[in-house]
Amino acid sequence: MPSSPSPHRYRLALFFALAVALIMSYLTIVPAMAADTLLSQGKPVTASSAENVAFPASSAVDGNLGTRWSSGFADPQWIQVDLGATATVTQVVLNWETAYGKAFEIQTSANASTWTTIYSTTTGAGGNQTLAVNGSGRYVRLYGTQRSTQYGYSLWEFQVFGTIGTPPPTSPPPTDPGGDKLLSYNKPGVASTSQSDGNCYECTPARAFDRDPASRWATSSTTGWVDPGWIYVDLGATAQIHKVILQWDPAYAKAYQIQVSPDATNWTSIYSTTTGTGFKQTLTVNGTGRYVRMYGTQRSSAYGYSLWEFQVWGTGGAPITPPPLPPDPRNPPQLVWSDEFNSAAGTKPDGSKWVADTGTGQNGELEYYTNNNNASMDGAGNLVLEARNEVTAGTACPGGPCQYTSGRINTGNKFSFTYGRVEARIKVPKGNGLWPAFWMMGADFLTGRPWPYNGEVDIMEILGKDTKTAYSTIHAPAYNGGGGIGAPYPLPGGADYSDGFHVFAANWNSQGIVYTLDGQTVFTIDKAQVEATRGPWIYDHPFYLILNLAVGGDWPGPPDASTGFPKRMLVDYVRVYQ
Repeated sequence: MPSSPSPHRYRLALFFALAVALIMSYLTIVPAMAADTLLSQGKPVTASSAENVAFPASSAVDGNLGTRWSSGFADPQWIQVDLGATATVTQVVLNWETAYGKAFEIQTSANASTWTTIYSTTTGAGGNQTLAVNGSGRYVRLYGTQRSTQYGYSLWEFQVFGTIGTPPPTSPPPTDPGGDKLLSYNKPGVASTSQSDGNCYECTPARAFDRDPASRWATSSTTGWVDPGWIYVDLGATAQIHKVILQWDPAYAKAYQIQVSPDATNWTSIYSTTTGTGFKQTLTVNGTGRYVRMYGTQRSSAYGYSLWEFQVWGTGGAPITPPPLPPDPRNPPQLVWSDEFNSAAGTKPDGSKWVADTGTGQNGELEYYTNNNNASMDGAGNLVLEARNEVTAGTACPGGPCQYTSGRINTGNKFSFTYGRVEARIKVPKGNGLWPAFWMMGADFLTGRPWPYNGEVDIMEILGKDTKTAYSTIHAPAYNGGGGIGAPYPLPGGADYSDGFHVFAANWNSQGIVYTLDGQTVFTIDKAQVEATRGPWIYDHPFYLILNLAVGGDWPGPPDASTGFPKRMLVDYVRVYQ
């Protein structure tokens, strides 16, 4: 049950901006006159938020003056670029849209955690700013603290100039036991065609080489649903190719070749099959070349070809250092975050840990989530999320104004984490139409990535009409909603979950997720099996926590006269161990 995204906000200026974009999209950026090199173009970039999916952070480093990044309408906001290796930074060029930063800093970092300010102003004037700076780091961030308008921060381009030094020894390219390295990360890709429409936005060749399992390349839906179809990567220098990993979308190749070339013109086949099975395929190969191509000759369906990931492993080439993969939790894990809810009766959730996630729900729900009017401590060591039968004027739920209120809180911009044991001791309410849940959302949802591309991990969902069954599920682009990967499980002896407290937990690491109930394993999800049978595993990045009590919806159905309001979901504690 995805968290409520912020409402899309539009303004009259957008119409002018779109008109300008049609003209400017035909222009290319001329690098600033500097002895040093433009380092930021096409590099991985993240931001504190995005106004909507039309203005992603990547648009600020794409070299196109017709596209831009635009943030949420609040302070502070930031955008940062990963240069791939430590660099000496000498100049930053900011090409602002009318929503510019009046007060901001330029910062550098070696690890994207500890930042050093190399430029600061409180009198920013917008327009095109060329800033002479002097700093060193792998990551460069613009950190805005005061907007010039009521809107957010928006950049047509964020350019960083300087010189690359030696990549940090602490994060080498991923290496196989045999010494092979990932050679294809963030390398230029070329394809027979590519798709960019409502069904697959910007599904360009670069998406297959970004080590992002939730983005993909696809052939064009208008000209690319034909044979042959192909995609290749330029490794930057001659390499010895020993392994190729393909993570296919359902539009996979039944017959294809892996080919190498010294010049992207003359190709030699180093692998061939006519019985491709899709999903994840790890191919042992042996060849030499600068370019590596997947050449599809027979599609598996009426659609085209599509790859979530196309990885090339070997030696040589000119590999770019990718961000390090997150470490697994300690053994045994240690408590790193918790809330015991021991405050006095009536106290609201701790604002240093939780954010009230207000608004209407999804999935046909009938409640309005209030600003913690329905969330408080009971004085007995529990958080109470209370659902009430009360109308909220001016809201829109199925059938009219929302007839119920309830509580939903998340750790959003307060706390997120990758891997660990997360658990909560919860007592759920009973009654038709109720839907209590304890779950996690990929933190990139907060910076503009839409559901289900960010990933969702449901630790506990129970329907009030059947409080003898609990559910745990994961959702991703290739499996979500009713097609999510999950399982129901009862209590021993057919007991009722609403009769008492139970500890629901997810033990999450680089190999998968093990769900437990009161310390006993109830369901295991194996990463390798998911990749081989269902699609990409998109859970190796930060997630945040959510607690809510929904009313109504497509799954539980509506409440009725027997439900009886108010209804309370009690939470004794939430704990995270790593």
